[in-house]
Amino acid sequence: MSKKSSPSLVAELKPFVAPFRCDGSSEFHLKSQKTRERGGLDKGQGEEIIEANHKRLSDFQEKLYAQDRWSVLLIFQGMDAAGKDTAIKSVFEGVNPQGCEVTSFKQPSSLELDHDFMWRSNIALPQRGRMGIFNRSYYEECLVTRVHPEILAKQKIPPRLVTKNIWRERFEDIAAVERYLARNGTVILKFFLNISKEEQRKRFLDRLDDPSKNWKFSMADVAERALWNRYMAVYQDIVRHTSTEVAPWHVVPADHKWFARVVIGSAIVSTLDTLNLRFPRADKASLQEFKNVRKALLEEGKGGAKKAAAGKSAKQTG
Repeated sequence: MSKKSSPSLVAELKPFVAPFRCDGSSEFHLKSQKTRERGGLDKGQGEEIIEANHKRLSDFQEKLYAQDRWSVLLIFQGMDAAGKDTAIKSVFEGVNPQGCEVTSFKQPSSLELDHDFMWRSNIALPQRGRMGIFNRSYYEECLVTRVHPEILAKQKIPPRLVTKNIWRERFEDIAAVERYLARNGTVILKFFLNISKEEQRKRFLDRLDDPSKNWKFSMADVAERALWNRYMAVYQDIVRHTSTEVAPWHVVPADHKWFARVVIGSAIVSTLDTLNLRFPRADKASLQEFKNVRKALLEEGKGGAKKAAAGKSAKQTG
């Protein structure tokens, strides 16, 4: 990855990125991460940063698409009501949809179960010049399947391969795939929206009380909430074992939705700024062609103007 970047931009956004970035260089403890962190900002200041990042991201995305060299994979994980959907909607507001695609991963289909656990994610990876957004991802296969072992039993894996080491092996496989993608030009950023159990309770109540949000609520969400501590332990394990320099996790304080968007947008913009993205420059042969075409178009315009003038004169004399 190119290290060319804007020092002023990096410095400006660093306070909202560095404290939440995990690249495996130090031991990670989820309990030490504050879910209500606001980075010293109030909501108004946060919204100004969000708006500035909208413009920066739109500019970078256009250059990413035109340059057609890098691809960007953005992974969003979190408990129900952590704000993944709204964060994606907000952060990517104004980004050209032609260069950006969101993929949501639900319960695996029978076709997907006839393949390895990474298959359905691999076929959804972004092309060069594009951003791919995973709303949940292959990490579900180290999360939900670990909390609910009965799901693992449905994955048709030969029994002798399902050992006590399967989670460590999956972490190794994921890290290897992410390293491979990075070596081939895919920039990977992973976001765990870290919401507190109390804030989730409030958001569930909001969904129940607001008829326009009832559709978001599922009784299954309540069942998973009862397994909160188990999920947190597994998330900690995931971050510990799959945080690398080329595919870092960002543990995003998510109790304040606006601050989560500050962190996510700032992390994406800061990373894109290191890629030296720019519009491709035309070669000498193309520039000469452009010159000839421009001349022809100008001459065509002059001819059209003469015809219009002649027609006007004819009407006046007639």
